[in-house]
Amino acid sequence: MAEPSTKVTPPLKDELDIVIPTIRTLDFLESWRPFFEQYHLIIVQDGDPSKTIEVPEGFDYELYNRNDINRILGPRASCISYKDSACRSFAFLISKKKYIFTIDDDCFVAKDPSGKDINALQQHIENLLTPSTPFFFNTLYDPYREGADFVRGYPFSLREGVPTAVSHGLWLNIPDYDAPTQLVKPRERNTRYVDAVFTIPKGTLYPMCGMNLAFNRELIGPAMYFGLFGEGQPIQRYDDMWAGWCSKVVCDHLGLGVKTGLPYLWHSKASNPFSNLNKEYNGLFWQEELIPFFQSVVLSKESTTPQKCYIELSKLVKNKLSKLDPFFNMLADAMVTWIEVWEEFNPSGENSAANP
Repeated sequence: MAEPSTKVTPPLKDELDIVIPTIRTLDFLESWRPFFEQYHLIIVQDGDPSKTIEVPEGFDYELYNRNDINRILGPRASCISYKDSACRSFAFLISKKKYIFTIDDDCFVAKDPSGKDINALQQHIENLLTPSTPFFFNTLYDPYREGADFVRGYPFSLREGVPTAVSHGLWLNIPDYDAPTQLVKPRERNTRYVDAVFTIPKGTLYPMCGMNLAFNRELIGPAMYFGLFGEGQPIQRYDDMWAGWCSKVVCDHLGLGVKTGLPYLWHSKASNPFSNLNKEYNGLFWQEELIPFFQSVVLSKESTTPQKCYIELSKLVKNKLSKLDPFFNMLADAMVTWIEVWEEFNPSGENSAANP
């Protein structure tokens, strides 16, 4: 086990936004106050915009509801899911910070095996500020942690690593299970704390969960779109999965890294498995074709930015996945709309992908 780090992690309080999708009063923030109070929060209220969302005093925040999204984006607001945690994509779009940490409102501060509160945000920052090693696996996991290094036989030419674009954290207590697994293991809880961070290898996909996630918005923001998986869609609860598959393909193409493992947080409640089964039903079948699709994606050398990668990926989605269901035609169009509004809110000049 690596020794606890003694280095000081920059807080990045002026470079990072915390994004929270919610339908309820945000009392959960009280547990995070020591860690979040110095940061700016972007809260996206899902569902009924007439409902009042209470935020504890002392936090610096912006609060947006569906009426705000419709007002700001106009007809293009259709690319932001409704009644779905994918509404957090709107915050990714309007943020002006370099980094994003997004968390769900049923997640609380966890404790490490010594009983100390885990500052999840600090660990995400450490992950994002240290390189990744996607091209050759290091058996001591993250070689940049204190007490670890590259093992014998690791190529010296690869030890500099690549920039880390995504930091994916985990959960104690309620695991992030799909409905069938919830149904057969209704009382299962994750009590295992593994003190490890590692880079997901190039060419390997993973199931990304949006409840404990941080990313470098400048490096991968345009590809971190949670899609259309809300009310009225034939597949739900796949918003973060979709963003994870797309962003990993783009990271692999652009030579960026994705880390997973630490930090943990405490996931307090499981959603209803019967309701989830109804929402996931099509996805449980479709993912068996979606995964091979993403595994086979090869982006062109002309796709040199995440925007260009995402536009190219949207065309592949339309060409290859529309046979599954017309939904994927609509999703591909929404991906293009997403890049159009991203370029409007985050102009990139000659790097524009929506208007090459």
